[in-house]
Amino acid sequence: MADDGQAEDYPTEIEENLNDFDSSVSSVENMVQTLVSVSRSDHLRKLDPLDQAKLDLMSAYALNSMFWMYLVTQGVNPKDHAIKQELERIRTYMNKVKEITDKRKAARLDKGAVSRFVRNALWEPEDKKRKDTKRKDTTEHSHKGKHIRFS
Repeated sequence: MADDGQAEDYPTEIEENLNDFDSSVSSVENMVQTLVSVSRSDHLRKLDPLDQAKLDLMSAYALNSMFWMYLVTQGVNPKDHAIKQELERIRTYMNKVKEITDKRKAARLDKGAVSRFVRNALWEPEDKKRKDTKRKDTTEHSHKGKHIRFS
């Protein structure tokens, strides 16, 4: 900024902030240039509908945020402008997309697998049941008659 050879008409205390702002604007320009270099339809073809919605919302939010900054540079209070409602509307849709994404990531219950698991955990084979009842019968009867009580 100071390299332009022009006389400085701003306070020197904000020079670092202005340099940071200039580098941020350059970074945004590079990102926008990258996005613009490929057609929108090419971007959208590669994405599923949820990612397409995310891209559209991100683009709308970024453009409206830049307009917010433009209003600030022009001395207009953006809080009193319709841009505030537009940003809130976009944020609402971003939250809805986030909820959908979170629901997709949430663990799903496979009802068929659960029912098989429970059925197999509670199930005992018929042969085992018969063996267990025979064992009980033999243990009960094996002690009978071995001990004779005399009163």
